[in-house]
Amino acid sequence: MNHHPARDRLRAGVHGRPPLPARLEHWMFALLSDPDACEALLAEHGSPVNVIEPGKLPRNAAELVDAGARHGVEVGVFFARKANKALALVRAASDAGHGVDVASESELRQVLDAGVPGERVILSAAIKPDALLELAVRSGTTVSVDGPAELERVAAVASSAEAVARVAPRVAPSPATGLPPTRFGVLTSAWAQVDWARVPAVQVVGVHAHLHGYAAADRVAVLGECLPLVDALRAAGHPVGFVDLGGGVPMSYLDDRAVWHGFWAAMTSGNRDEAITWKDHPLGTVYPYWQEPVRGGWLDGLLALPLADGSGTAASGLASRGLRLHLEPGRSLLDGCGLTLARVAFTKERSDGVGLVGLEMNRTQCRSTSDDFLVDPVLVRRGAAGDAYDGFLVGAYCIEDELILHRRMWFPEGVAAGDIIALPNTGGYLMHILESASHQIPLARNVVPGPDGWELDAIDRPA
Repeated sequence: MNHHPARDRLRAGVHGRPPLPARLEHWMFALLSDPDACEALLAEHGSPVNVIEPGKLPRNAAELVDAGARHGVEVGVFFARKANKALALVRAASDAGHGVDVASESELRQVLDAGVPGERVILSAAIKPDALLELAVRSGTTVSVDGPAELERVAAVASSAEAVARVAPRVAPSPATGLPPTRFGVLTSAWAQVDWARVPAVQVVGVHAHLHGYAAADRVAVLGECLPLVDALRAAGHPVGFVDLGGGVPMSYLDDRAVWHGFWAAMTSGNRDEAITWKDHPLGTVYPYWQEPVRGGWLDGLLALPLADGSGTAASGLASRGLRLHLEPGRSLLDGCGLTLARVAFTKERSDGVGLVGLEMNRTQCRSTSDDFLVDPVLVRRGAAGDAYDGFLVGAYCIEDELILHRRMWFPEGVAAGDIIALPNTGGYLMHILESASHQIPLARNVVPGPDGWELDAIDRPA
């Protein structure tokens, strides 16, 4: 692990045990080293506040584009909008020449209103009402089609609009691949039953897949199923130009393999009681907060893997057909792009003496499908240091297990009401994917860089 004394001092105010120290971008370190600036953001926008810095998005996307170029494959990056709703991130992706993946009518309309051309948007929504399909068709947005019945609906909408729909049939991997079943798409055998030469008002421009997890080999397995479908679609007269393998591009929140493995060694040691997690929660379903390779290195490995039919590598299968590889990263594209600030409301003890640190936020404001966010927070102290304290970060919902983090936190020099807790690197999914306004508590505001400092993102400004 690379040690930076100033950053180590910043991290020292609070940590789990074992610690999982956050990787901090320079802009994060600069902000968190300025308690007055953090307090000013909370005073103006309320607690919590999401601080979003889009500047790292182009860097992360470039890793993927460059990896493809090393293998002779053109890579198209489409920002998964569901990962974060801030419109500044849409602009950052578009300004860097990338596209956007949308999953609802509101997302699509906002992206189009932001000036992103439909040709650089893919609609991958799980549920597609007719109004959404009509907007997609009229704007030239590519529709990821989940099955023959949905294809018929798209064709009907396009015919009614006197337009031609751009579509990408979504492929579900065959059980023969050993991959788990998915609700997204259908088997290639189902797509083979479609008479593609006779489907009205539809132009097939690509083939799409959505996979759970992050394994490169799984994506090569489904790519091997997509390529024969591409060949059949082209034979039917369709200008198929890409295969889209969706998201699941890995990132790492931690710099150090050793701290990650040390954490899990402690978690599996037995006799923990609540020394590590609330009510000894096992954290059975969590994101791999340390992993390698990530982004560009991961894609290098993917493109070098052999196709199952022995015809060559993933890269050669794409390049020999002149196909682009499209990816829809969310979390990994937003690595380094955001953090969440929340004010400490109180410290107290549970009825059995376990320490509690109340934050002015709720658990949905730092939550994904993972059981917990396994990154140590940062304490921004507003008052004097005090006595050591340990306990759990709890939130505003009137629920017994209303935890911001399930891990017990240690404060070597104490913590007090008015201090600020920062949750680093929450830009991808943690801020928004499950956020709720339950109890009529307003959603967190989102701030981005502006000409005069931090300002509200357009998503929070009145139309």
